[in-house]
Amino acid sequence: MKGPFVIAVDGPAASGKGTIATGLGKAFDLPVLDTGLLYRAVGVLTERSGEPLDNAEACAAAAAMLTADQLDDPRLRTREAGELASRVAVHPHVRAALMEFQRIFADQDGGAILDGRDIGTVIWPQAPAKLYVTASPEVRAARRWKQLKAQGEPVALEDVLADIHIRDARDGGRDTAPMRPAPDAVLLDTSEMTIEQAADAARRIVEAARARWEAS
Repeated sequence: MKGPFVIAVDGPAASGKGTIATGLGKAFDLPVLDTGLLYRAVGVLTERSGEPLDNAEACAAAAAMLTADQLDDPRLRTREAGELASRVAVHPHVRAALMEFQRIFADQDGGAILDGRDIGTVIWPQAPAKLYVTASPEVRAARRWKQLKAQGEPVALEDVLADIHIRDARDGGRDTAPMRPAPDAVLLDTSEMTIEQAADAARRIVEAARARWEAS
């Protein structure tokens, strides 16, 4: 029996995977989960509790109590929240606590789209469609800088680029579920693409994957 048609959209920070996942949700009429928000929420909740982010037990406790309605907090979209997310994501117990949340979302009738760092490798490795969305660090930094500027968050471009390099090293170097493409993921480099071009390329990748899935 076939499982749900899950689309795994993985990739580093500011690669465009969130925009692509949202577009795919509209194109294929599927619910979308930005799994990065889960880690951002855990970071913010842990900080609010007054516990240090290197306290794995406190971070895991915050993860275990997380609910979907907490993902609407505007603070989760800030630069600071992104840094907090990367720091709490290194804790294996945090990842374990959030794994069930993500798998329940993926296992819905009709399918779902999840974007993150380890969807195609850990959360739902059996996903029929897997994309690994990336771009050069410089391009990603420029995108994130423009986004933060639009949100009224003043920051220097060089500081954003430094953040990107730090997060890439931390996300790719952690012992548990390091960020890397799944062996069967389709690599989509958006460095030289417009939003429209990237969305179109992603849609065509998923259409091909869906045709194979339906024929299997």
